[in-house]
Amino acid sequence: MADIYTRPGRLTDLPAIMAIIAEAKRFLSDSGSPQWQDGYPDESTLRNDIENGTNYVLIDGGQVAGTATLLFITEPSYHDIDGAWQNDDDRYATIHRIAIASQFRGHHLSNYFFANLITIAAVNNIHNVRFDTHRLNVVMQSIGKHFNFQYRGIIEVNEPRDPKRLAYELNM
Repeated sequence: MADIYTRPGRLTDLPAIMAIIAEAKRFLSDSGSPQWQDGYPDESTLRNDIENGTNYVLIDGGQVAGTATLLFITEPSYHDIDGAWQNDDDRYATIHRIAIASQFRGHHLSNYFFANLITIAAVNNIHNVRFDTHRLNVVMQSIGKHFNFQYRGIIEVNEPRDPKRLAYELNM
């Protein structure tokens, strides 16, 4: 267990990241969620995340076990919310495109990964972290609740079939 850690993603990680994203898309589809069923996130998006230094990978036993994007810029889709952010004054980080490889599911690695992403935000002097997810993505909702993220309302993303997303926020 001591060799579990998070580091910035590298272009050499892209094949593993894309395999994890493909597995996550199947998992979401099998659970009835339309999230990520329109081609997003694609290789270009994830390559840009890596090149911009916003992609992080969870490593377990030397293998890429998870991927996530942690943004420190304003999320345009969070400007309009059917609800209210608890803290709309301070800068915030946003967790996007998070997934764990299917071979590592059930090992509670999402707990390590979320804790590490929150720590990266805190080290960067960001004490407000947000994410959004589809109403049918109960796994993501459960992880958020485990880390005391609070449901704040509904935002809309650029997804023509089902744009509504549940928005969550953690203030540290």
